[in-house]
Amino acid sequence: MANTGTRFLSLDVFRGMTVCFMIIVNTPGSGSDSFGPLNHAQWNGFTPTDLVFPSFLFVVGNAMSFAMQKYHALGTGAVLTKVAKRTALIFLLGYLMYWFPFFKLSPSGDILPFPFSDTRVWGVLQRIAVCYGIASLLVYFFSFRTVAALSVLFLVGYWGLLLIFGDTLNPLTPTGNAVLRLDRFMLGEAHLYHSHGLIFDPEGLLSTLPAIVNVIIGYYAGKFVQHKGKGYESIAKLLLTGALFLFVAYAWDLVFPINKKLWTSSFVLLTTGLDLLIMGALIYAVEVREWNWNNWTRFFVIPGKNPLFIYLLSEVLAIILYMLPVRPGISAFDAINTALFQSVAPGPIGSLLFALCFMLLCWAAGWWLDRRRIYIRV
Repeated sequence: MANTGTRFLSLDVFRGMTVCFMIIVNTPGSGSDSFGPLNHAQWNGFTPTDLVFPSFLFVVGNAMSFAMQKYHALGTGAVLTKVAKRTALIFLLGYLMYWFPFFKLSPSGDILPFPFSDTRVWGVLQRIAVCYGIASLLVYFFSFRTVAALSVLFLVGYWGLLLIFGDTLNPLTPTGNAVLRLDRFMLGEAHLYHSHGLIFDPEGLLSTLPAIVNVIIGYYAGKFVQHKGKGYESIAKLLLTGALFLFVAYAWDLVFPINKKLWTSSFVLLTTGLDLLIMGALIYAVEVREWNWNNWTRFFVIPGKNPLFIYLLSEVLAIILYMLPVRPGISAFDAINTALFQSVAPGPIGSLLFALCFMLLCWAAGWWLDRRRIYIRV
């Protein structure tokens, strides 16, 4: 049995890769459409970009597998307090990030109020917070078999809820799904995500239920690797389990389409299956074969040590650039894209170059923190 205190470089690299790719797909340069794989699927279907957020949840589960070892030495009251505080803080950070900078600018540059009534309540960090909180409690209080049974119930039950409470004829459409209906009833349209004339929150209340399973599978994958070690047997089992999840996902897709915005159960199995394959491949490359030419793993370990801070930095910095007016109707974000990227490499290439440079800027902040051994934990 492997030492449970061992750190796995491959898991740290996986976490850092997820953060870097998340920044790239979240901040494409303006002035041109991105390359197709760097856009989310419009509705049903799947692109590489759709893997980013579920992978973030998966690595949250990986991190939990290390933290839970310490939790078992604490009393139940202390564990509940820690989980509740972390859940509330991550949720609050996510909500304040969407509200930031707490005012709006009119096209003419006038400062306008940004009231609570216009804020988006749900979102990426909010979903991470709730999924982390519920998954933590499940794996702490229940056995593996019970948690596995509950996970199956979440996935199958969610499918049933969408069919029962969605539109009778079209329960899985953008306007007829039960996720939107519940969000409208609980939060109101003003608090939901608005994009391209459509009011629908891809991080809705109901669709958080299957997303919990992404964290749970990430947790047990991390626990499995710690228990079994870095050998070929561990890698083979991760790859086989990932392949099995992919098979079930595509079979289920025939009746319950893979859909990131609805976070369908087939989408959960597809993304966790891919994450298991990536995890197995990284363990083989980094831990077994020790392929670390020119210390390339360090590039990803750096953002992996401060993932939440670097993600928040990327979002807040993008908001500031969008808010700063260079001239009427032109933000600093658009001006930088036009002057430095679209003028040199017009089209999707310029958009990608901006995203890469923006990611490297955030990475540099992580490098500065790492040099000073500053690791911001929530």
